[in-house]
Amino acid sequence: WRSLLLRIGDKCAEYFGSTDHKEHIDVCYGHLSRELEYSEFLLQCAEQLPHKIPFYGVLIGLLNLDNEDFAGKVVETTQSNLQDALDCNRIRILMRFVTVLMCSKVILPGSLVETFETLLSSAATTVDEDVGNPAWQSRADFYVTCILSCLPWGGAELSEQVPDEIDRVMAGVQSYFSIRFESVEKDFLEDLWDRIQDLTNSGWKVESVPRPHLQFEAQLVVGKSHPVCCPEQPYGKEKHVADLKYPRRLRRLNIFPANKVEMQPIDRFVVEEYLLDVLLFFNGCRKECTTYLVGLPVSFRYEYLMAETIFSQLLLLPRAPFKPLYYTLVIIDLCKALPGAFPAVVAGAVRALFERISDMDMECRTRLILWFSHHLSNFQFFWPWEEWAHVRDLPKWAPERVFVQEVLEREVRLSYWEKIKQSIDNASSLEDLLPPRSVPCFKYEDKQEFSLELNSMVKGRKSAREISTWIEEKITPRHGALEVVIQTLLDIGSKSFTHLTTVLERYGQVIAGLCSDQEKQVMLIDEVSLFWKNSTQMTAVTIDRMMAYRLVSNLAIVAWIFSPANVSKFHLLDCPWEILTNAANKTYNRISDLRKEISSLKKSVTSAEAAKQEFEIAESKLEVVNGEPVQAEKPGRLKRLKAYAEKAKEELTSLSESLEAKEALLARALEENKVLFFSLYKNFANVLMERLPQVFMQIDQDDYKVGEQEQWCRSTLGYVRAFSRQYADEIWVHIDKLESEIFHPLFRRA
Repeated sequence: WRSLLLRIGDKCAEYFGSTDHKEHIDVCYGHLSRELEYSEFLLQCAEQLPHKIPFYGVLIGLLNLDNEDFAGKVVETTQSNLQDALDCNRIRILMRFVTVLMCSKVILPGSLVETFETLLSSAATTVDEDVGNPAWQSRADFYVTCILSCLPWGGAELSEQVPDEIDRVMAGVQSYFSIRFESVEKDFLEDLWDRIQDLTNSGWKVESVPRPHLQFEAQLVVGKSHPVCCPEQPYGKEKHVADLKYPRRLRRLNIFPANKVEMQPIDRFVVEEYLLDVLLFFNGCRKECTTYLVGLPVSFRYEYLMAETIFSQLLLLPRAPFKPLYYTLVIIDLCKALPGAFPAVVAGAVRALFERISDMDMECRTRLILWFSHHLSNFQFFWPWEEWAHVRDLPKWAPERVFVQEVLEREVRLSYWEKIKQSIDNASSLEDLLPPRSVPCFKYEDKQEFSLELNSMVKGRKSAREISTWIEEKITPRHGALEVVIQTLLDIGSKSFTHLTTVLERYGQVIAGLCSDQEKQVMLIDEVSLFWKNSTQMTAVTIDRMMAYRLVSNLAIVAWIFSPANVSKFHLLDCPWEILTNAANKTYNRISDLRKEISSLKKSVTSAEAAKQEFEIAESKLEVVNGEPVQAEKPGRLKRLKAYAEKAKEELTSLSESLEAKEALLARALEENKVLFFSLYKNFANVLMERLPQVFMQIDQDDYKVGEQEQWCRSTLGYVRAFSRQYADEIWVHIDKLESEIFHPLFRRA
């Protein structure tokens, strides 16, 4: 019966290949009526297979005829889940489920309308400037979205059973739009409202929503309907927190022309909901996810909409709902599941996005590069590169040229140089955009004396102390100790990642001794970039490893990134931004790890104190026996509690010391983080102030539409926005000081 529940509505072996939905429901109901104690599994199916909610609603409606208490329990549990879900997108699914239960006569239509009106009232109050907090408009929009998104599933029944009440709700929604703050462009909610109005004008006809309850209407009409009420409303203050709690779908990502997505506007919304639901609930099961994505209960083709929806999630800002790798794997699996249709759709999406690459957000561009290179690596790196061969003749800073260059560089990382060169044989002019062969540039190939001696000492497994002593005795600063040592150690570690890690672990003290201040650390990073100038990957990996071993600080990395040589390449290469992102992530991850450790230690301290307290309470319990006070607790239990208390006392001292040490480390890490962001934004402000006043629509002599200086500013400002979005939580803490000390008015306006 579990399999029958999971596969209801599918053409599958469980139902002998039948596609008759009435037959599916009859068969499933026959089995489920004997398993009423498993209502939780039924609710779990409804929540995690939301595109099948209409079928589950009818099943519960039929079971309601036999056992009203069972249906009442389902409604009660759904009500409880709805309350728990109010701060997340889960409410969208549960509200749809409640609406479908109303269609199957399990829930009173009047109580559903009351729920809508309560949410609508809360939304209106939230955006009211006098009694609400307009900064929380995202919550208000979220509530209205939940109301409107239910109507394709139950609008027809509500307009038939409670026409006056649903008209009142629609009028309330219209009023809400008159008081909310509007965006410059039509946003997702306004677009959804237009679609719902079209739906009401067309008599609530939705082709993409199954309506199996109509086939059982004569039976369901005699069932008892149960009430449901709106959950309590939470309160809050800051807009940033509101946007995180109530994520807004600002607008759709329209990749293809409208004639490619041939369906009614409301059907487009419904299928989008189906696709998003499957992506949400099957994020850990890519094969199942693919199966459900290609088997939605609709009668028309939707490959183009499926591609748009997946790319909209992959490129969603400020961050994708799941790791980009998940969407990469889903797209790969869909190409294999629909070989005759989906690969061509994906290729069309790539071409359309490539045409808009100059206007694309920098973070989205980076995600697209990473996805596309990974995707091609799963299909023998095949792509009609001749279509993009023209980018070779564009200026070096042209976004289209940079995009192709970065995709080829990432492909080389995932394969090898010769393979990628072979893949672009049909566009040989693009060979100029290939990265150099990934070979180190060792300065002392001519066997410099000190380098040879150091090499033999390392291979002879001399200790770090011995090598440090040798450096002090043999190499004077005028001979370039830092240069010789770093170049030689990098050459020894160049054979593999393991060799590099081993060298840094074993001789990190030597490097730390030579690079004790930020200036020397910048020189160290410079030596790394010179040694690996033919490999951006190894440059990034080596600097990242050195930061992990605390051989270079994040401030040294920032200083190196903003050196004149790198600043001039901000619009030409992604490598500086990759290194900077790695440094910021590592700094932030240290803070996250420390916070987790402190939380765990605090729980352990609480447990130890509770054990001590339990023993003290037990020891103090007395009772009167024969007129004399005696111990109330049994000796055995008291002895056991005493042992626990003594052990807890010993642990408490150790835990308290560890907690104090971790809190000190956290305070230090937070201060490092603060200094990092101040340094980062100060450098951003300095380099931008030098160029922004000069840049107002320069036209290059080659007639390319954007001049180099303007493209540099666009790229750099794009990365400022990307960093600000990614680390908003950490930045908001210091925003007042940043505003007063660093953010120049011209910088803010840009």
